[in-house]
Amino acid sequence: MNVVERLLERALEKGALTYGEFILTSGQRSRYYFDGRLLSLDPEGAYLIGKALLPKVLEARVDAIGGPTLGADPVVSAVALTSHVEGTPVPAFIVRGDAKSHGTRQQIEGPLVPGSRVVIVDDVCSTGGTLFHAIEAAEEADCRVVKVMAVLDRRQGGSDELRIRGYDFECLLVADPQGQVRPVQG
Repeated sequence: MNVVERLLERALEKGALTYGEFILTSGQRSRYYFDGRLLSLDPEGAYLIGKALLPKVLEARVDAIGGPTLGADPVVSAVALTSHVEGTPVPAFIVRGDAKSHGTRQQIEGPLVPGSRVVIVDDVCSTGGTLFHAIEAAEEADCRVVKVMAVLDRRQGGSDELRIRGYDFECLLVADPQGQVRPVQG
């Protein structure tokens, strides 16, 4: 069993992926529900996410990995920790929903340097709204987004829109039109 297959198995074991009838935030109905934090905050889940994403991050030859708070927080931390353990350090950053109203009034937290090549990641890609928010913040910080990733692509238009806009998008798990989640091969 490869890392992503085990990740899917762990998602089921931890209840991060459940099947049934659900109403999503968008009001749409879904045959499954994915709570990425139940997976990314689980010790084994975080390890598997870091192991699965790091090779793709390194292949993109980036200077940092970041994403929108709250879904991406444990994901970028898992990748940063894994990168350190494997001797290929990739710093992480987090994009706030809004800039702080106090102190330095930052929207991006972490050691992000202008001119950096970055990966933007989130636990789930649905319509892509939170990913686009993080992309915009990184680009406004004079960084180049060279890859966008998600643990799960719900296939609700976000990944297609990312690709239409010219972003290289990859995910670890993908839902088919019937709502069955499977590992992405390759």
